[in-house]
Amino acid sequence: MATSSVTDSSNADIYAALNGKKSTASTSTVSDAQNRFLKLLTTQLKNQDPLNPMDNAQMTSQMAQISTVDGIERLNATLQKLINNSTDSQTMQAAALVGHGVLVPGTGMNLASGSAFAGVDLATAADRVTVTIKDANGLVVRTLDLGEVEAGSHVFQWDGKANSGADAADGAYTFSVAAVQGTNKVDVTALAVGLVSSVERAATGLTLNVGQMGSFTMSDVRQIL
Repeated sequence: MATSSVTDSSNADIYAALNGKKSTASTSTVSDAQNRFLKLLTTQLKNQDPLNPMDNAQMTSQMAQISTVDGIERLNATLQKLINNSTDSQTMQAAALVGHGVLVPGTGMNLASGSAFAGVDLATAADRVTVTIKDANGLVVRTLDLGEVEAGSHVFQWDGKANSGADAADGAYTFSVAAVQGTNKVDVTALAVGLVSSVERAATGLTLNVGQMGSFTMSDVRQIL
């Protein structure tokens, strides 16, 4: 009977340890879990059967698990702080681009006062890079031979002259780029020049508004002019 009384008392104490008073503002955090675990462990030790004591290996394993969870939680908190600091730094860098020209993927170029700028981005060096400029009707106005170009992003200028030598009218044009290394084609991306008008910070990250060209990410910017 005495053994039964001790067992019932132990179960009651353990149940109380697991289901004791809870703060209405508390959540299932690691700190709460640690406190409940220590309270439960103390209650188990207090009420354990002297003839069948708690297994030391099991107790050590439980404590190690709590320590591991605590370490992971602290690591997550540290990583979150680093992410927040990085995001703030990127925001400041992006804000500094407002009012500056940038090279971003695009095939449009604007001719004004007999001059227009655009760019190309080459995956590898090319023996020959050719730019074909077309008007709003899709007719070829000028073909530019940029010659040999190294890998990376480069800006080129169009003087506004048509293939015939006449002056092209100011306005919007489109262009395409072809590049070769010997007899092999080189991967090339056409780049348009735009002016950053504003920066937006959303859940998906930072975006740069580049006038009528649309929105771009920071990774889209190949050069800052």
